[in-house]
Order: sequence, then structure tokens, then C-alpha cells
Amino acid sequence: MKGLLRLLDIIEGALAAAAILLLVVVTLSVCLEVVMRYGFNSPLVWVVEIGEYALLYITFLGTAWALRDGGHVRVDIILGLFSQKMRRIFGVISCTLGIIISLVLTVGGAYVTWEKFTSSAYKPTVVEFPTWIVVIVIPIGSLFLGVRFLRLLVEYAKGERFDRTEAEEAAGL
Repeated sequence: MKGLLRLLDIIEGALAAAAILLLVVVTLSVCLEVVMRYGFNSPLVWVVEIGEYALLYITFLGTAWALRDGGHVRVDIILGLFSQKMRRIFGVISCTLGIIISLVLTVGGAYVTWEKFTSSAYKPTVVEFPTWIVVIVIPIGSLFLGVRFLRLLVEYAKGERFDRTEAEEAAGL
């Protein structure tokens, strides 16, 4: 079991690395577009579209990794008002909701991806990507997000995970 969990950690890290690489590529592409448009009056028509697709990929490739490392939004002021036991209960509730939402996104995304693949749908834009290539990241990223929520749910249920506020972490509590 530990081997499988380690493999999932590696996959999450690889997906996050791909998201970071895409972010760098988008940033450089936008800079190049600005130079080409205003410096040489020769815009690159593909930059905006590819940038939009890349932002979708960045979001879904990085969500499981961000959840693992505590990068998602939480309200420490409110969290600090509750006992560790209540925080665990909130953790179980939030992970359960996260699993449900991830499941909806995974199943719905897989359905849409398959539908776009079988119908050979294309985006009627400059680049003309097959639509399934654009949306396939939704079920993939959501699947790994759901698995991460499941892992956290088990940790909360076993009492192995404790949420601490930033102030508690800074104080070493």
C-alpha cells in the first residue's frame, strides 16, 4: 500500500511540474507576443488561445499537489476558534465534499471528453485543436484531486492529521 501511495505522490509531483512548465511557457509566450506585436507589428495569433488552454491545464494539473501541500484557501481566523477535535470533524466534512465534487468533475469531464473525441469536435479557432485534447485534463486532474481528498479523509478519520493555523505553526504549536 505504501508503494502505491508513493507512486501517487510521484504522479502528483510530475503533474505539478508539468503545470509549472506550462506556466513558464505561457509567460514567455506572452512576453514574446508583446515584443512581436509592439516591436515588429507582427502579432502571434496563437498566443492567446494557447494561453487559455494552458491555464485550464495548469489549474487541473496542480490541484492535487496544492491540496497535498496545504496550498488551497482556508480561513485561519475561523479555524483558530475551534478545538482540534472540531477541526478534525471539519476536515472530514470538507474532504467528503471534495471527494463528491471531484467525482462529479471526473465523471462529467470523462463524459464530455469522450463525447468530443467520438464526435471529432474541433474548436473553430485559429489553432483548431480537437476539443477532447482541451478538456481531457479535467477528468485526469479531478481524479487525482479526488484520490488526494480520499487520502486526507482517511488521515482525518484516523486522527493522523491535524490542521494548525499559520499562527500556531509559527509559534511551534
